[in-house]
Amino acid sequence: MLVIGVVLGGALATLFVWYYFSPWYTDVGYRPEQPVPYSHKLHAGDMKLDCRYCHVGVEVSAVASVPPTQVCMNCHRLVGQDKASLEPLRQSFSTGDPMRWVRVHKLPDYAYFDHSMHIRAGVGCSTCHGDVRSMEVITQSKPLSMGWCLQCHRNPAPYLRRPDQITNTEWKAPPDQMQYARRVIEERHIRPPVACTGCHR
Repeated sequence: MLVIGVVLGGALATLFVWYYFSPWYTDVGYRPEQPVPYSHKLHAGDMKLDCRYCHVGVEVSAVASVPPTQVCMNCHRLVGQDKASLEPLRQSFSTGDPMRWVRVHKLPDYAYFDHSMHIRAGVGCSTCHGDVRSMEVITQSKPLSMGWCLQCHRNPAPYLRRPDQITNTEWKAPPDQMQYARRVIEERHIRPPVACTGCHR
């Protein structure tokens, strides 16, 4: 009886740790409070601003930069001048002090990740960031864990898109997805690393 209790207790403890200590539980759903309540639904969804307008250089840079105040003020010098919630933005613009946005999607320093490499391969924004255009408050919707990344590295075909679909956050794989992906993988020699040194350098 004691042996059964120990085995059952060990199994339950393992399941508890496996779920409650996993990024699916600890990281997915993370949505920090920002200095200004920025709505991706309004800007990227309703107004259809392209991701690259704010996240400049994401196609050629390892990082997706957080937009400087000047980018926001291109519109907000005229739009929303009387909105109290935009006061930190106006203050940042007048003083030259940068906005202190809180990064939502952040990998640990020991993991190497290059945005431009993934975009050139055909991995779209929503694969890692979710349907941002529908988010009132930006929220981490994927675990961004090593195991989660490796699933894609081992089988990238379902995630590779045509170039004009990279920023479409509502993208669904078309019927000819596997045909297209096989061709692209061959033509571009796409071989995502699965060895430790691919991401831990």
